[in-house]
Amino acid sequence: MTVSTKAPPAPARPSGDPGPGSATGPGTGLDPGELDGLRTVRARHPWRWATGAAALVVLVQFLHGLATNPAWDWATFRLYFTADTILQAIGRTLELTAYGTVLGFALGAVVAAMRLSRSAILRTLAWAYVWVFRSIPLIVQLVFWFNLSYLYKRFGFGIPFGPTFGDFETVGVLGALGAAVLGLGLHQAAFAAEIIRGGVIAVDAGQREAAAALGIPRGRQAWRIVLPQAMRSILPAAANEVISLLKGTSVVYVMAIGELFYQAQVIYGRTGRVVPLLMVATVWYVVLTTVLSIGQYYVERYFSRGARRTPPPTPLQRLRAFLRSLPARTSGGTP
Repeated sequence: MTVSTKAPPAPARPSGDPGPGSATGPGTGLDPGELDGLRTVRARHPWRWATGAAALVVLVQFLHGLATNPAWDWATFRLYFTADTILQAIGRTLELTAYGTVLGFALGAVVAAMRLSRSAILRTLAWAYVWVFRSIPLIVQLVFWFNLSYLYKRFGFGIPFGPTFGDFETVGVLGALGAAVLGLGLHQAAFAAEIIRGGVIAVDAGQREAAAALGIPRGRQAWRIVLPQAMRSILPAAANEVISLLKGTSVVYVMAIGELFYQAQVIYGRTGRVVPLLMVATVWYVVLTTVLSIGQYYVERYFSRGARRTPPPTPLQRLRAFLRSLPARTSGGTP
């Protein structure tokens, strides 16, 4: 006895019947010709429009207050926005940011490698470093390094626990600027180490296994295979840390270093114009972080080439495409 597994043939459908899945047909009560006179109506979202209008009203009120409230003192703002002392302070802020970033991520890469090491001693030391420097506030670290000469009058180099071949005074080497760079770099390294470690462990282990199966050396695996893929995870968090460091340089005012916020304090302490000088510092911080954000976008776009065959268009490319489509839009054609 044999059992057939073939389904019975479907009954022939009349030529005018569009089928059960169509919007027309015997089950809907509509003939194909009756749809010609129907009009498509877009869904209305009254609350969406209401909340958007309320947000615009609040924004317009805020801008109106900026323009009409004399307490903002925009004349003083324009006077000091491009003053020489402010521009020099911006240079010092960028200098501290650059030094802290280079030192922090260089040391952070070493600490991350130690945390990923197979040595229990290196892993423990790296974990302890991250734990300590992430636990202590930045301002406390800066004040501590600024007063390091109180603990150690002189530093020497030689055999550990043995004779020294030379020494030098701590005050002569580690001044205010050196203490600020050291504090910012060591603080940044703790966060950079976790960012780098997170990016490395985010890469699929099969990538390293495939590279090892092909006989690729471990150093080349890390440099040419793991790191380019890890950069897609590292870059967003790393850029956030650099921007946070740029703003965090304002903390070094406790060491009387002439960065942007400290210089604004000096000027409004002399003139009494607190609000316009704070706005000077605020607008410059916004400008600097905007520049860093633009750089972050293009660096991320560069490292996304391995994940996307065609990178998405940049905002400038989108703007150019929109401007080229304007004649077709205004003439009623399709862009």
